[in-house]
Amino acid sequence: MDTNQSLRLRPLGSALRTVVACGIVGCTTLYGPGSVRHLLAFPTFSYVTTILIVSDATLGDALRGCWQALYASIQVLLPSMLILKVIGPAKFTPELAAVAAAVTAFLVALPVFTPLMTKQLAFGQTVIVYAGVVINGAETSVVMHPIHVALSTALGALAAVLAMLLPYPHLALSEVRRACRIYAENASQRLNLLVEAFSAQDNRVALDFLTEARDLAKTGVMLLENIRDKQEGIMWERPQLRFREPNQLDLGKKLQDMEILIRGMELSLTSCTSFPIGMIDEELRDLMQNSKVQIGLKLKQAKFSASFNAAMAPESRKEHTNRSSFIHKTFSTTEEDFRAFFFLNCMNLLQDGTAVTRSPKFPVLKEDKAKTKESIDTDKGKSCFKTIQGSVMAISMWLSSERMVFAFKCSISLGLAVLLGLIYNKNNGFLAGLIIATSFVTGRKATFTSANARAQGTAMGSIYGVICCFILHNLQHLRCLLLLPWIIFTSFLRHSRMYGQAGGKSAILGALLILGRKDYGTPTEFAIARITETTIGLLCLIMVEILLQPARAATLAKTELSACLGALQDCIEGIVVCTGRKDVPDSESSRLRENQKKLALHVGELENFVGEAELEPNFWFKPFHSGCYSRLLESLSKMVDILLFMASQIEFLAGVSPRLGAAWKELEQQINDNLELFAEKAGSSLKCFDGVLQIGSLAKLEKEIQRRSVSPDIESGKPANADVSTNSGLEEDDVEDIAYSFLHHLMEVHYMILSTEGEAMIKSQMVLCLCGLGFCIRSFMRETIEIEKEIRELVKWDNPGRNINFHEVIEPYRSKLNELKSASPKSKLTTCSSELETQSNNIEQKPTSIKHSMKAWRI
Repeated sequence: MDTNQSLRLRPLGSALRTVVACGIVGCTTLYGPGSVRHLLAFPTFSYVTTILIVSDATLGDALRGCWQALYASIQVLLPSMLILKVIGPAKFTPELAAVAAAVTAFLVALPVFTPLMTKQLAFGQTVIVYAGVVINGAETSVVMHPIHVALSTALGALAAVLAMLLPYPHLALSEVRRACRIYAENASQRLNLLVEAFSAQDNRVALDFLTEARDLAKTGVMLLENIRDKQEGIMWERPQLRFREPNQLDLGKKLQDMEILIRGMELSLTSCTSFPIGMIDEELRDLMQNSKVQIGLKLKQAKFSASFNAAMAPESRKEHTNRSSFIHKTFSTTEEDFRAFFFLNCMNLLQDGTAVTRSPKFPVLKEDKAKTKESIDTDKGKSCFKTIQGSVMAISMWLSSERMVFAFKCSISLGLAVLLGLIYNKNNGFLAGLIIATSFVTGRKATFTSANARAQGTAMGSIYGVICCFILHNLQHLRCLLLLPWIIFTSFLRHSRMYGQAGGKSAILGALLILGRKDYGTPTEFAIARITETTIGLLCLIMVEILLQPARAATLAKTELSACLGALQDCIEGIVVCTGRKDVPDSESSRLRENQKKLALHVGELENFVGEAELEPNFWFKPFHSGCYSRLLESLSKMVDILLFMASQIEFLAGVSPRLGAAWKELEQQINDNLELFAEKAGSSLKCFDGVLQIGSLAKLEKEIQRRSVSPDIESGKPANADVSTNSGLEEDDVEDIAYSFLHHLMEVHYMILSTEGEAMIKSQMVLCLCGLGFCIRSFMRETIEIEKEIRELVKWDNPGRNINFHEVIEPYRSKLNELKSASPKSKLTTCSSELETQSNNIEQKPTSIKHSMKAWRI
């Protein structure tokens, strides 16, 4: 309850800081000396700058915002002075102002290294400068007008910094320590619940514990996101930390390593079909309780200054050495114990402080030292080439098509908004461009949803301001006091799904521009003009967005899902157990980690597209199947974690296997045969799914399907092109067969390990690692089956009334691909059916012998 209450009240603290910052701007621009108010001629943009910087910020974030405001001012100040000097203020028309704003926006948006907030502030300054020239005409000063804009920006940035200092400093370091403390409590509670669920005596009790642990997991994810967001602020508060090693400062990554292991424990329990687990005895319960205590002590060190890699206390080392004893007593011969051993392996890694996101370190063998020295010399020779290559890549990113599209989008929409806004209302024409200047984001977003939230927020804030002016008509000096409840209210709106950051900030600015200023005319007329100008700007933004990026989020989600399946295929190809150790990770395991990172990036993009597609209107298109994509995301996210565990387990086996001698090589080959069989079955299924997803409509291929169909069966009475539902991918029998085979080899490895001389701890870790690898393979195959089910549902959703035959669909589709790619004969695709037939013939000889062997092992 304390953690949840703290998270719920966090917007309140942000609201109070926002009140302080806006109060500083309001008092300075309304009641400051006349000379100061003359220099601060644009209080509107002072409020905009403050709201952009101060929202959910710390002192470090505010300092970074000041630097970004200075950078934005330099980008706009000097070019605008030059343009005004060359053209002359008297010659500026709305058309010329729109062109100047468009050109400046394009140059500001193009560089990839410029932060987003810097671009937003520069866009806003550009609108104020060139629209102000049109409004004031020949009276505009070439030098002082841009300086007034820059000073107004500086006031907003300075107010944000002072708000972070009053009444006491709001430090990012304190926020991180506080979030770490809360996360430690959260993780400790989840650990206790998972251990209790593991030891539960019936399904109902275990399910209750797991449900409570899942609820706490959502809070843990929010805390980790908060920690990652505040990491950069710490660097601005303490610049000396930039010179330290990154691994000493990346606290969010260390906590993420702990989070992955806890998620692994939860994954193993959710896959259990029944409780209690048969392998649990009193000795194992005592061992888990002791391990839980030791992990709890490590979690209490979750502060910024704590060392997560520090050695454990002497008491924990004693338990550390005794953990190998349970292997001899509790090892079972049933594949159901894969889950339990994976749970114990995650708990083991959590107690040891081992990170699955990084490759394990092993002592370098003498025969590898010469190779290491040679590789270092080679790396030195390649350093110059890498530097040149990095420079070329930076230039290519700067001129990439994505950056060009973003720059054109900002340029055209901003110029069009300035033009139409000045034509509609010359005195308030800058408002149309100002609303979209702060709306640009890199990449895609839910355009209609964001525009709707901004329009509603602007309308609510403006109406609230008009009502307050009407109530306090005779007490205008007290109008600012009514901003206090409104800012608090809108701060909670910013953290809601309904309005988000865009709608909440627009609601604050809508009231601020009426209650926090004066000499703008009648409040009602200004509110109407403000709402109209906002609508003009948002319409320009939506129109340009549709013209330059017409692809729907639902279409992009489908394309990104295909990319996820391709990344999964690359990951599967790299799952090989390799013997031998080096001072660097093996090439195969490192390639698996790289592919896993690519898959994680694709899954993250897919999640963004799915979230956007759920919010966007469908218009005349088919509704977005959000439920199916949500289940696909769940399976893909599990696969990302599973692949991370598999990479860690394979690297560990590669590091310790030389200690077992020549006897390991034969078993290693047998294990790799299982992995190869698994890769063939899962990989072929993913290829079929990927091909089916790329088909826009099955109706386009109906004639070709009919041509490739066999003759009709007269006796059956079915036409030749009748839809037949067949399974083109993995089946439950495949999962069982591969699991049986892997367990058979695992038993051989187990007894070989016990009969080998060596450290008991290494032996136990090898057995745990092999069991964990078996669980990961089994879970991966099951998730592949789930993905196949969901993709079948997606294809049926796009093609209603048809019972899809994957073989029938994919073969003509691949033929068409080959025709389109005839210029590159090396890129020929094999049909999915032939691959599956070959694999089924290979596996057909194994299940019988495997099952008989497993029966012999079961006692």
